[in-house]
Amino acid sequence: MKIFNKWESNVNVIDLGLKSYINVEPIIVPRTSGRNVKIRFHKSKNPIVERLMNKLMVSGHRGKKHRLTSRHNTGKSLRVYKTIKETFEIIEKEMKINPVEVLVRAIENAAPREEITTIEYGGARYPQAVDCSPQRRIDIALRMMVQGTYQSCFNKKKGVSRALADEIINAYKNDNQSVAIAKKNELERQSDSAR
Repeated sequence: MKIFNKWESNVNVIDLGLKSYINVEPIIVPRTSGRNVKIRFHKSKNPIVERLMNKLMVSGHRGKKHRLTSRHNTGKSLRVYKTIKETFEIIEKEMKINPVEVLVRAIENAAPREEITTIEYGGARYPQAVDCSPQRRIDIALRMMVQGTYQSCFNKKKGVSRALADEIINAYKNDNQSVAIAKKNELERQSDSAR
């Protein structure tokens, strides 16, 4: 079986911490419609392409300001399905490799290993570096990719498929033009100084 009946999905995950959380099992249509919800940690059982689709439908808020959304979103799964398919076609045309492999490598590159939390001690607040769990690493990487996509295409001539393809390719190349890579570097720099 191939994803979208075009691309092989049996990709090796190099990052051992993320290996059991990135699902790349073969599936023709990466829309399970929540059939895995009954399982604990069900997100890790969903195909990684479907998790990207779900993030595209609801990309969340920017930073910790819940009133600032990350652009207009709709829950139209068919539109997102076509967007991902077009994105993969663009990636395959430019990179000449399997787009599922490019996506997995991009997530591995963009997933932060450390982040900071605030500890209050005696009325004063201190930033403290903490390790990031594998599930959260993937969630942060996908969220930053999607928010970077919306930032680069909202109210501009660039389409969402092209913007998402650029974001994934830049994250694959570990390029700082990717919002996900820039955010990862910033988080790790902050956590390094708060150790």
